[in-house]
Amino acid sequence: MPPPVPEELSRTIETLYRSESGRVLATLVRLLGDLDLAEESMHEAFATALESWTLAGIPDKPRPWLISTARFKAIDAMRRRARFNGAQRDLVAHMESRVNDAPSGNEEIGDEEIEDDRLRLIFTCCHPALPPEGQVALTLREICGLTTEEIARAFLVTPATLAQRIVRAKAKIRETPIPYEVPTPQELPERLDAVLHVIYLVFNEGYSAAAGAEVTRAELTGEAIRLGRLLTDLQPEPEVIGLLSLMLLQESRRAARTSPTGELILLENQDRSLWNRKQIAEGVALLEKALNSHRFGSYTLQAAIAAVHAKAESVAATDWRQIVALYNQLVRIHPSPVAHLNRAVAIAMRDGPEAGLAHIDAVLEHGELANYYLAHSARADMYRRLGRTAEARSSYEKALALNQQEPERQFLQERIRQLK
Repeated sequence: MPPPVPEELSRTIETLYRSESGRVLATLVRLLGDLDLAEESMHEAFATALESWTLAGIPDKPRPWLISTARFKAIDAMRRRARFNGAQRDLVAHMESRVNDAPSGNEEIGDEEIEDDRLRLIFTCCHPALPPEGQVALTLREICGLTTEEIARAFLVTPATLAQRIVRAKAKIRETPIPYEVPTPQELPERLDAVLHVIYLVFNEGYSAAAGAEVTRAELTGEAIRLGRLLTDLQPEPEVIGLLSLMLLQESRRAARTSPTGELILLENQDRSLWNRKQIAEGVALLEKALNSHRFGSYTLQAAIAAVHAKAESVAATDWRQIVALYNQLVRIHPSPVAHLNRAVAIAMRDGPEAGLAHIDAVLEHGELANYYLAHSARADMYRRLGRTAEARSSYEKALALNQQEPERQFLQERIRQLK
């Protein structure tokens, strides 16, 4: 019977898993050429560490120890399978040659090489051939190290549903096959867009959760920002920098967005002294770098809008003319319904609620936002400001019927009560 694992060692290994599993897995995928085998052997290596390090202590360089242990676990697993399946013997020999060519456990694999491995894994997980929900699930599972249960809880699906998404995504990678590589310069724009979109989706779910008891999910915004930093270090394209800027500027307001008891606080009522000035300064510096490239796109423009808000001392002091001008640019290059809705709200702040209402009505007439609660909430606010109480109540009730996030539901219910 193995000796009990000290609690402190258990916590250390858990922290190591959070910080290193993405790097370890990425290198194992390169060495083994098989995502499932790499993941299985990595988990075995961490399990072995619990036993081995209890007796021998934590090695000076845990990462190469884990990589070395995992790759020998993988070879052992392949040998066992080959005993029952003669057709796999050639594959085992091939695997052994790949692994034996790699550095041993006593040799440090360079940080640059490991980060290249992670970049390859990011582009594999976010390949456009995979469905968007598969890209998000696989990225959070394999690169961020979140458990299936954690991801399922964040996106309000069952662990079984989430696990199926991951299984299907892995099967697609295996069967297509999707190469484990950084795209060529010709392929990069399309593939980079997919990676940025996944990071943006993860951040948005954390910044404004689709449902549940909380407005934000800090673990998801934190993972998205971490991925953004990694991608900025590895691929410092203007839009990569712009997305990181946007996430930092939005995240800077998190502490002010809810009351101590969890109620939603709108931008106009937030205590701006609670905004994270360090994140704002970093976000603005990154924004200037992206803008100076003159090759920026929609993420950078959204960051520029967030920066105008971040620099203003109050809603009244906000430069709404500049925000409308930025939205005009944004809808030209990225004419999404939500961008048009946000532009309409900015026009209302610049020109008054009647002008804003006309633009919101025009957006809703197109139909894409018919079931988007924020569109009906924005329309209700215009009616409220114009004193059109019955129409405001009707729009707030429509927004409430479409909303599943408890703090926002409470906010809408309070607005309806105030109208009565």
